[in-house]
Amino acid sequence: MLHSRKQMIVLAGLWSALCLSAQQTSPYISRVYDYCPAPGQFINVSPEYEPGDTRDDILRKAEELLAGEESSLVSLGAYGGYAVFGFDHPVVNVPGQADFTVPGNVFINPVPGAMSESSEPGIVAVSRDANGNGLPDDAWYELAGSDYDAPGTVHRYRITYYRPDEHKTPVPDPANPALVDTAYIRWTDNLGREGYVSRNSFHRQPYYPQWEEADSLVFEGARLADNYTVEGENYVLHACDWGYADNKPNADAGAGFNIERAVDADGRTVHLPEIHFIKVYTAVNQYCGWLGESSTEIGGAADLHPDAAGTANRDLQATSSVRILEQPVRDCLRIESPGRQTVRVFSPDGVCRMSFPVESGLNTVPCSSLPKGFHILVTRDRAIKFSKQ
Repeated sequence: MLHSRKQMIVLAGLWSALCLSAQQTSPYISRVYDYCPAPGQFINVSPEYEPGDTRDDILRKAEELLAGEESSLVSLGAYGGYAVFGFDHPVVNVPGQADFTVPGNVFINPVPGAMSESSEPGIVAVSRDANGNGLPDDAWYELAGSDYDAPGTVHRYRITYYRPDEHKTPVPDPANPALVDTAYIRWTDNLGREGYVSRNSFHRQPYYPQWEEADSLVFEGARLADNYTVEGENYVLHACDWGYADNKPNADAGAGFNIERAVDADGRTVHLPEIHFIKVYTAVNQYCGWLGESSTEIGGAADLHPDAAGTANRDLQATSSVRILEQPVRDCLRIESPGRQTVRVFSPDGVCRMSFPVESGLNTVPCSSLPKGFHILVTRDRAIKFSKQ
């Protein structure tokens, strides 16, 4: 499509001014700092372990799967397995709003007789780069979910998994052909209990992380109560109300995370104006027969208002210019304007995709036909980068 010289000059100036901002405020995670899964049936598969891979190799593979807009699912394994990641900017604590999401693979199946719910909740913790070194080595704060104070929740839980002998004689379950070794990977915890991560016929690869050199793996955190019931031959994994990863469908309001819910190790509320790092770990220690261990799966994360990154030290509610109220944008643009004006939306290559008037106050503009990706909203006095999903 051809554009006038004036239009191209204007767009070139806008795009040059916004390029650095676009690179610095992607709504998607840009780095995985740590990936330490517990044993499980999807470990060594996603990401894939190849003979000779080191911890650094697996960390790189996890980052390739989780970072950016086109992310894939990564399993955290049984209880305690975790990943630590961050964005290319701080995630701002916007009062009264969910601040970020962590997609999972929860589904709800309304078909009678089928497995109807598959929540494998993961606890989410956040950290602020208080020492300014760019590394996740400061204090962590749990985002207290709906079951934080539930009777079955155990705080300061600790579990140890032991490397199995891959050549030992398996112990199958005669009543369940799917369970080919019920004494596969032994675990003990600080409650005096012990058990096994069983091996099933669906996944024959080693379940213990093969890049780990240690013969035991220790994980600590809070542990939620078992969340499954058995209905016939099916295991139904019931969702918590809110506040956990891989717990509610990704589009559900209960799938968002609010930094205002941060608490310290003693359960006291902590005010964090912004956070730099996120940690997610599997929150239940349960085994569901043929279905296997409960393991949180995550597909990256998204900052719900990346444009707020430059306003962390200002009143986020006060502005005299146009604002996009929700990011990333989906079916509608929610725009707050100080007055009547015409607004245009341009793609990065200079194509004007939309042009429409807005009134003073809140405006909701349908934009389902807008292609996915980054765009520029141009008003009479500014240009705003936003992401369309």
